This record gives sequence, C-alpha cells and structure tokens, in this order.
Amino acid sequence: MAGSNSILMDFYHTMLKQYGPQHWWPGESPLEVMIGAVLTQNTNWTNVEKAIRNLKAANALDPWKLQRLDPARLAELIRPAGYFNIKAKRLKNLIQWFCQEYDGSMAALGKLSVDRLREELLSLNGIGRETADSIILYALEKPTFVIDTYTCRILVRHGCLDGENDYEEFKDYCQRNLPEDVVLYNEIHALFVQVGKAHCKPTPKCSGCPLEIFDHWIQP
Repeated sequence: MAGSNSILMDFYHTMLKQYGPQHWWPGESPLEVMIGAVLTQNTNWTNVEKAIRNLKAANALDPWKLQRLDPARLAELIRPAGYFNIKAKRLKNLIQWFCQEYDGSMAALGKLSVDRLREELLSLNGIGRETADSIILYALEKPTFVIDTYTCRILVRHGCLDGENDYEEFKDYCQRNLPEDVVLYNEIHALFVQVGKAHCKPTPKCSGCPLEIFDHWIQP
C-alpha cells in the first residue's frame, strides 16, 4: 500500500485545494449509478441526465422493469445519451445478468470481491474496463481505480508513465501509489476529470492549472 507522500497524493491535495470535493457519482441509487456508467460512454453527463430522467418518468428505473422493457422502447427512452440502440443492448445485457445471477439485489452483488465483480462485468458484451471499474467504485463502493482519457493524459504529460502503457498499467500505477481507499479513489478520479476538461485538453491550457506547479512535464 502506498504511503501519503506519493506524487499522486501531491496531485490530489493540490487539485482538491483548488476545486474542492466533486461529490461524484451523481445518482439517487446504486442502480442509477450503474445505469449511468453505461449511458455515459461516448457522451457527456448532461445527456445522460436527460436519459435517466426519461427512465424515471417512465417508471422504468427498476431492474425487473428494465429486464421486461421492450428493447425498442428502452432505446427510445435513452435516446438523449446517443448510440441509443447500442446502449440499449448493453444495458439489457447488464440488467439481465444482474437479475438472473443476483436477483436484482445490490446487496447480493456487493458480497463479491472486486476481482470477481470485475471478471463477471468484463464478461458482459459492451462492458469495458472503464465502465466495469466505474460500476465497482461508484455503485458498489469498492476500491478499484477508474482510468479514463483525462487520467492517462495527465499522468503521461507529468512523466509518471508513457503513452505506450495500457489501461491495466495505468490502473496498477495509481493503485500502487495511492492508499486503498474508496473515497480517495472516487475523489481523485473526479478531480482528474475536472483538470482534464478545464486544462489538460489535446492542446493543453496550462495557465491556471493546479498541476502547473509540478515540473515533471513531457510535451504532448
């Protein structure tokens, strides 16, 4: 387990000082968070919120109701999230597994280890590593670090890793250099997203970035 003096902890404290707590993941229930993790693929959160409002308005935000819901109707409800036909299939795969294997119970699902959860989620068509880790961390509140484009870009540009590393290597680096803590994993990932959106874009805008003070910079 990492100590509190790693470069990632320095990043964390610096970002937190500038931005404050991010209060992730927005959602009224673990099921809503789990659904949101699928819907947010390749779109922004504003569109996901519209899709979730549609599901709530249709009284469909329930695992058994979602399982029975006609795929075309589900696709129409989640249309604001984009790629709605593909995402409807992915949601159906996830919900069918959740209902059939765990009786639609988050409590039953939460009894699984992180490794077992991740293995089962990754076996589902359309559930990739970022989505699986998001479900585990944010819906089930278990310690696994979520890697996304922003995190990779920040770590590469600050010389922590190089662009040749894959998802698992980025994940392993973060988990080796941070204490294993659900709240910390949640917060630092959310803060990386905030920095990525505001500053660490494909063309970086370093002025005003909280991480500008760190000199481990590699030009993009």
